[in-house]
Amino acid sequence: MEKLVFEIQINASPEKVWSVLWDDISYRQWTTAFAEGSFYQGTLEEGNIIKFLDPNNNGMFSRVEKNIPAKEIKFLHLGEIYSGVEAPQDWGEATEAYILEENDEGTKLKSEIQTPAEFKGFFEDKFPKALGIVKNLSENQL
Repeated sequence: MEKLVFEIQINASPEKVWSVLWDDISYRQWTTAFAEGSFYQGTLEEGNIIKFLDPNNNGMFSRVEKNIPAKEIKFLHLGEIYSGVEAPQDWGEATEAYILEENDEGTKLKSEIQTPAEFKGFFEDKFPKALGIVKNLSENQL
């Protein structure tokens, strides 16, 4: 398992950044960095299963392990989805967390990823782009 950490400083409140991360319209915008047309199905309550999908119904499914609005959310990735069919994977502690820390300049957004080695390059390429879009939306959206 590889641990990756990505951080970006955003000149906006944690509440604004949280809204950009998880409101449907802005979520679809910033996740284009991973796959055009990305969206999620489900609700973000702790214990719920969420499906992260592309327009072809491919993606992954995960359990919400922790949700403290405007502060932290953590997902445990359980498996992949191919054409809408769930395929459980034995990834162990494959997690993805978003941590928002308020500071004098606004919010530091930190993403901590525990990933199998085969996905490391993908995340290293895509995550900085995704966080840049979150920053842009958070600082420039009304």
